[in-house]
Amino acid sequence: MSTHKQLDIDEIVKALAHPVRRDILTWLKTPQLYFADQDHPLEIGVCAGQIDQRTGLSQSSVSAHLRTLQQAGLISSKKVGQWHFFKRDEHTIRTFLDQLSKQL
Repeated sequence: MSTHKQLDIDEIVKALAHPVRRDILTWLKTPQLYFADQDHPLEIGVCAGQIDQRTGLSQSSVSAHLRTLQQAGLISSKKVGQWHFFKRDEHTIRTFLDQLSKQL
């Protein structure tokens, strides 16, 4: 069962327009390089608190960036207990890059 929504290229481009959001996607691409000290297994994603620490921004700012990335379909989240974990949505990213390369 696929839960992928229709790709919104404009929404993705807007999400990618901010350098912090691009950094977050880079870190989530190889989380073992950036979040090796996380207590939970990286397979479930990276804890929001770890992302907060890495950016050096307030929790509310990071939450807004994560929400924007999630609304664009670039990341997914999973709640485990009191923690929220984030992963890249590789399918959406690949589809976006394929469509972009065909259009430009």
